[in-house]
Amino acid sequence: MKMYFGFSSHTNRTLSEKEIERNALLSDLEQTKKALEIAYAGFDNVTEPDLIDCYIYEVNSVLKRYKFLMEQAAHILVLPEENENVASLNAETPAASLIG
Repeated sequence: MKMYFGFSSHTNRTLSEKEIERNALLSDLEQTKKALEIAYAGFDNVTEPDLIDCYIYEVNSVLKRYKFLMEQAAHILVLPEENENVASLNAETPAASLIG
């Protein structure tokens, strides 16, 4: 008598290149969001002019990376329902005017 278990078929499944790329992109976006939060927190907590300049450059750098990753996400079409979220995130970015 053969027994089939549905769980084992999910664990042995290999990921396609598109799924791997999508997962890597989502991971990069998450890391970039955390880096942006850290940069803003650092900016809010410094008073030394040189450190203020440093955090301004860091925030701008992370925002450019975030913008690039969002364009990549729109390019590879992450998921139809996530594309709406991607578009709304891109439009609602508070520092979009800084990137210009």
